Amino acid sequence: MSTQFESAPNRYVVASDGVKYAYRRLGVPGRRPLIFMQHFTGTMDSWDPAVVNALARHRTVVIFDNAGVGLSGGKTPDNVAQMTIDAEAFTEALDLGEVDLLGFSLGGFVAQLMAARGKLPVRRIVSAGSAPQGGEEHLLAVVTEAFAQQAPDVRLPLFFTPSEASQAAGRAFVARAAARTTERAPESGENVRTAQAKAIISWCADKSATHSLLKRIGQPSLIVHGRDDTMFPVTNAFTMVEQMSEATLIVYPDSAHGAIFQYPQIFASHVETFLSA
Repeated sequence: MSTQFESAPNRYVVASDGVKYAYRRLGVPGRRPLIFMQHFTGTMDSWDPAVVNALARHRTVVIFDNAGVGLSGGKTPDNVAQMTIDAEAFTEALDLGEVDLLGFSLGGFVAQLMAARGKLPVRRIVSAGSAPQGGEEHLLAVVTEAFAQQAPDVRLPLFFTPSEASQAAGRAFVARAAARTTERAPESGENVRTAQAKAIISWCADKSATHSLLKRIGQPSLIVHGRDDTMFPVTNAFTMVEQMSEATLIVYPDSAHGAIFQYPQIFASHVETFLSA
């Protein structure tokens, strides 16, 4: 099964909800799967091959498009609860058994809820650039400002700081993400953007003084954040660590929302150490 993410074949499975999910599977056969869950409007091809390939050296890695996104069928939900139900249906369809989760940004919301619900056996979670229910978000403002800069690629101002080092790392990431040239997932359209924006805003608007969802997460958790994240400020990461029973926090310097893409090898090393503990 081991291969590079850039050449991993697209596969499909029909879940119990009737949705045909697209996914890629690579890494070491027979190892506990690590399921990746993606950011706002992201598809399978929005992931950094440097991160995916590094983590696939020691385990099975599963990348997928959730319902209504990329190459998957179904409708894009406008709430995190349904996104989580869809992700659970996909995971059950592959009969993966106990899994680890890696959720980036919006995907981190889904990872939190999957772990808290306990419908499937989740062993450990990694939440990167994310926020808890009731957390602070500036999604629309940050996205609008990023597009206004008319950069060669909107991810440069959206995911990276203005420093030369961060921008250079951003350009390297953009090049890596474009390495796959065949069977790519189509970019998300307005229907995906609108539904997912509503889900993010509603999640963060759901204030809970007791942080009950975070307190229900008993699994060991790794929280990773960029120090200068403007979309989901780093204060969200501190809140998560304070309220979760077994969480570790890593904050990367001179980095924004795409910190895991700015430091792909370091991030993969941190995740590998955490998952292997």
